[in-house]
Amino acid sequence: MNRFASLALAVLILAFFALPALAGTKGDYKPEYKLSVVPGPTSGWGLSATYFADLVAQRTEGRIVIKPYFGSQLLAGKQTSEFLMVRNGAIDFALASTINWSPQVKELNLTALPFMLAAEPDRYKALDAIETGASGKMMIEAIEGKGVKIIGWGENGFRELTNSKRPVSAPEDMKDLKIRVVGSPIFIDTFRALGANPVNMNWAEATTGFQQGVVDGQENPVNGICIPVKIWTYHTYLTDWNYIVDPLLLGVNPKVWSSFSPEDQQILLECAQLAERYGKAIARVGMDNGESLAYLQEIGMAPEVADPFAFLAEKGMTVIRLTPEQSKAFHDATAPVRANWIPQIGEGLVQAAEADMASVR
Repeated sequence: MNRFASLALAVLILAFFALPALAGTKGDYKPEYKLSVVPGPTSGWGLSATYFADLVAQRTEGRIVIKPYFGSQLLAGKQTSEFLMVRNGAIDFALASTINWSPQVKELNLTALPFMLAAEPDRYKALDAIETGASGKMMIEAIEGKGVKIIGWGENGFRELTNSKRPVSAPEDMKDLKIRVVGSPIFIDTFRALGANPVNMNWAEATTGFQQGVVDGQENPVNGICIPVKIWTYHTYLTDWNYIVDPLLLGVNPKVWSSFSPEDQQILLECAQLAERYGKAIARVGMDNGESLAYLQEIGMAPEVADPFAFLAEKGMTVIRLTPEQSKAFHDATAPVRANWIPQIGEGLVQAAEADMASVR
């Protein structure tokens, strides 16, 4: 073999062994990664998903293209199938509610324990302490142990009550109200404990049910859902009771995650952190100490509605803001629900959450 042939062979061998190092280029990635989102694009949840996808496209210079699919398009109408579809690879990414994944991961019912966070001096500090503390890590470990990689938190908001029948400021006001709820069993137990009649139905059915009088009310976050769906067209009364919170999780199929280069994985994590901050700010505008609105103004993304309760009052709704004493009455009325669910969620996890919340009181 002459000198030039030997040199050519050496170059070919070096190129062959260098191939793995080229992983993570645009050519190795899928043309599009599907991101599942349950509500529509104008919801706070939907806006957070779009923000994340746009950041990723910008910061990877188009190497990773994530397309949000809104309105449960990928789920065939069954929100609780989302976790399994991400785990099995039918969906690449999901910005998912802990509620919808709780049938497969019982630990995610932690934040659905009724009035647990409402009893805290600062519910937002308490929630953030859970997500960044030992209990949040335990929740993520439980999810990842069942097959989905978590790269960040998000927030749909505290879920408030609206109805068309009467103002609700005490547990006895709930008697016989027909309330649309999601299918998670802890929701059914909570509303039954309060004397209401919980009805499980999807949102499209619910809006028809409101109009026909089949159901009297519903519970959802104000900024993220109630305002975008114009809840005042169905209901007159809103009770700001903060009975549970709806955290979101940014999950990805593990094989999809491992297909990204370490550099792009780091970019995705950074984008997830920015999307988390944005999503939390959208959920909390007008409900915290003003920090969320100031942040959104700083990044040039302040919402049109900065005072949600005043806005709803202008739309003709009666807004009831519970006093600490009124909130305690609901907390006491749902004590049996918490007692029943804590063993199912895990005593150790609940104790860790209590310690996390205590650290910021």
